[in-house]
Amino acid sequence: MKLDFDPAAAAPAVLRAALARGGDFAELYLEDVVHTAVTLDAARIERITTGVDRGAGIRVLHRLKTAYGYTSELSPRALIELAGAVAQAARGGLKAVHPPERSAAPPPSAGPRRDPLAAPLGLKVALCRRADARARAWEKRIHQVTVRYGDARRAVVCMNSLGEWAQDDRVQTLLSVTAVAGAGAEITTGYESIGGACGLEVLDGDTPERVAEVASRRAMANLLARPAPAGRMPVVLAASAGGTMVHEAVGHGLEADLIADGLSIYQGMIGQVVGTPLLTVLDDATLPGRRGSFSCDDEGTPAQRTVLIENGVLRGYLHDRLSAWKAGARSTGNGRRESFRCRPIVRMSNTMIAPGDDDPEDIVRSTERGLFVRQMGGGQVETVSGNFVFEVTEGYLIEKGAVSDPVRGATLTGNGPEVLRGIDRVGRDLGFGIGTCGKDGQSVAVADAQPTLRIPELVVGGRQGT
Repeated sequence: MKLDFDPAAAAPAVLRAALARGGDFAELYLEDVVHTAVTLDAARIERITTGVDRGAGIRVLHRLKTAYGYTSELSPRALIELAGAVAQAARGGLKAVHPPERSAAPPPSAGPRRDPLAAPLGLKVALCRRADARARAWEKRIHQVTVRYGDARRAVVCMNSLGEWAQDDRVQTLLSVTAVAGAGAEITTGYESIGGACGLEVLDGDTPERVAEVASRRAMANLLARPAPAGRMPVVLAASAGGTMVHEAVGHGLEADLIADGLSIYQGMIGQVVGTPLLTVLDDATLPGRRGSFSCDDEGTPAQRTVLIENGVLRGYLHDRLSAWKAGARSTGNGRRESFRCRPIVRMSNTMIAPGDDDPEDIVRSTERGLFVRQMGGGQVETVSGNFVFEVTEGYLIEKGAVSDPVRGATLTGNGPEVLRGIDRVGRDLGFGIGTCGKDGQSVAVADAQPTLRIPELVVGGRQGT
């Protein structure tokens, strides 16, 4: 991080100003982001943006209430002025400020093998053109292609009144392709993306051409598909579906701020059976290169691997510092924020269902009839009841133990705890999906994963009866 002052030297004065009127805890968060985005649409470069975003946020906790302010002016004087403004929200005895002397997290990783900041803009444009050309050449009925490339390098420093000092250097790279297929009045889309907490090396073994082909194939499969059946039936979720199910139907309900507010069906259920013994759910920010990974969270807590559900038993929740203090627990390193303009809140990182022992192909062979889901789309969950609905963006019928015709327009509707208890087959494979998760007006990078799963009965919404 490039600053005109030493943040460690300035921090004690800033934190003392933040606690000048009282408070239990103060925190200074500094962030420096360099980013690039390229959009290609209709075979033309529509938009290129590059920029730098730099600023600081100051937080004071007083009796478990939060006061927060931010500024893009980075100087000791500006930070002390901001700290004084934030301090107005607190009353009570002054807590001691300890100079930032120790690191609360492991040092940042060595960085990407191919730093996107060092790559010329022309290379990034060329990646988009390669994907566009491949999608259009793949099938003549692909009428429109949109390619998006983005990268960002984010340096963060977090210091607090407890004397904790942590820093991280995070790189994100992302490439996505949306293909539109058409025949007569019928128009369908296909989507694929790759990326993670890594540099351009993500495209070494997973090329733009491969991403374009998958998006085009999905668009064509939907174009040729028949309407999905409707009714209750077995559903097999392929590992390639990513982990939309675990993220939406399980993960959000295990975020401790929702638990504390009484907004989760999993409230008060630690130690209770919430799923089949075949089911183990993890959140792990330590996985190298995954989109939701980091060395420390945005409160300076080291990244961790947290077991949420173990063999069907609920073991714990995801915590940031504030929710942990409220619950008398320890932070799990899940305090994240979109930028310095936002206070940290409880967020997932890389959330997954752990692999089991079943052969994925045998799971399909043992299913006489049902729906095979190769890719999930968006979804919604009502965390108080656990009810969810998901869109299927690539689905197929299962007939006589084999994947057969593609179907379109399918949705999956159910209840999270009921589904967790009903899963009867868990494959030994594991597939990752990537995404951007929104909560309380903030968006952060996440990944999710699952093995091939079978749910013996789930409500499938479609256009024709069973």
